[in-house]
Amino acid sequence: MSAMPELTMITERNSRRPSNSEEIRQFHFTAADFARVRDLIYHAAGISLSPAKQDLVYSRLARRLRARQLTSFNDYLAILESGEPEEWEAFINALTTNLTSFFREPHHFPILAEQLQKQQAGRRQLAVWSCAASSGEEPYSIAITAAEHFGTLNPPVRILATDIDTAVLERARRGVYRLDQVHKIPPPQLKRYFMRGTGTNAGLVKVRPELQKLITFQQFNLLEPAWQLKERFDAIFCRNVMIYFDKRTQYEILRKFRPILQSGGLFFAGHSESFHHATDLFRLCGKTVYAPVGREA
Repeated sequence: MSAMPELTMITERNSRRPSNSEEIRQFHFTAADFARVRDLIYHAAGISLSPAKQDLVYSRLARRLRARQLTSFNDYLAILESGEPEEWEAFINALTTNLTSFFREPHHFPILAEQLQKQQAGRRQLAVWSCAASSGEEPYSIAITAAEHFGTLNPPVRILATDIDTAVLERARRGVYRLDQVHKIPPPQLKRYFMRGTGTNAGLVKVRPELQKLITFQQFNLLEPAWQLKERFDAIFCRNVMIYFDKRTQYEILRKFRPILQSGGLFFAGHSESFHHATDLFRLCGKTVYAPVGREA
């Protein structure tokens, strides 16, 4: 893949004016540096960075150089390549995208409610996996859907919420949000499932503890060669994640999803994702909803 040219000094032979991004950069960041970053994040998290992301990568990683009191990207990348665990965690957290909201892609949640109804027959408890939980809006939306469907704060549903980014998972565990972040939730549900802050916490809401108890939050990397999961799921939400992976990586992840779905289980994908290259694994059975090939829908 092509990359942006290295920054060059202005000389009599080269009078090119630097771009705005070049003028404000504190650290020298070359095409070779960017190529190293792309290789590291691809092998660690499966994320395929396009050349257009070079400025974004610089701005996010420059914060890590400042935090580590480093003066060059070469020194920073050498730390990563040495395998330092703490910096690897910070590196992945810096480069993962965590755009999310409550009841994002709202057409999925009535389908989830129907799925819970169908899958409950003859079983005591259901399982749902939110595998890109980010700061918690998706798993809490799943929990609210389950509570509404069963008419109780203690529905027979357990939710596994995972993400590769440990920082956003910690925010998710706390379950505290600004009022503008919950504006899509109807007032009756907001009153049932959230506690409004007062005093110094005015303008904030916190998820009710009964709802939080339905969810287990843990760090998880979809690129792990062997998934240590001990249960099968009635629904898996993996939305707006696959767009960051190349087709080969997508196929390998989908191949691992298939056997951990219960009979009749459903896979929920993002609005911009399609899996024409994996029709031997999953078939479309609704708007961005898939069922395993060869299984009951």
